[in-house]
Amino acid sequence: MTKPYTRLDKDKAAVLLVDHQTGLLSLVRDIDPDKFKNNVLALADLAKYFKLPTILTTSFEDGPNGPLVPELKQTFPDAPFIPRPGQINAWDNEDFVRAVKATGRKQLIIAGVVTEVCVAFPALAAIEAGFDVFVVTDASGTFNEITRHSAWQRMSDAGAQLMTWFGVACELHRDWRNDVEGLGALFSNHIPDYRNLITSYSTVSAKKTA
Repeated sequence: MTKPYTRLDKDKAAVLLVDHQTGLLSLVRDIDPDKFKNNVLALADLAKYFKLPTILTTSFEDGPNGPLVPELKQTFPDAPFIPRPGQINAWDNEDFVRAVKATGRKQLIIAGVVTEVCVAFPALAAIEAGFDVFVVTDASGTFNEITRHSAWQRMSDAGAQLMTWFGVACELHRDWRNDVEGLGALFSNHIPDYRNLITSYSTVSAKKTA
């Protein structure tokens, strides 16, 4: 049975960044480390650009998982931050669930480390709780392709939509007439080839107005 198209809406969506911790990042092997961190920061930047409520959470920071990637705290200094004392599934933490519900949003954009645990567990729980879940695949990482695809399959079968950060940004934006320079700058900061495109556009636009 095909699920109806549920479109991301910037007025209905919130972002959950789960366990992007310095220790856990060392486990990510299904994507180049530099590309992965770029994708995570791109997701953070688009969340800020679209003014989406964003929740940060970590698991067992005092253990080998390590602290949250510092750039995320810098991007969201005032966002709810839930350091879970031990719960592996973020949805098992009452403060985390309370923060999610406090956003008033029914669409949850989720990314984290590692994919089959820190992303899949809360994604499945959120779906069961009645939320529409969108998993940002390229801002989530794990050990290898086998575990990644197993996690994607499990979440997809449960009703989660699998997307990339670029797809999320475009679906939220809807129409280039809303803004070119702002989103174009965001894309340029995270996609080198897109920087060439925007440079070309800016040059042509400058000549037209000269």
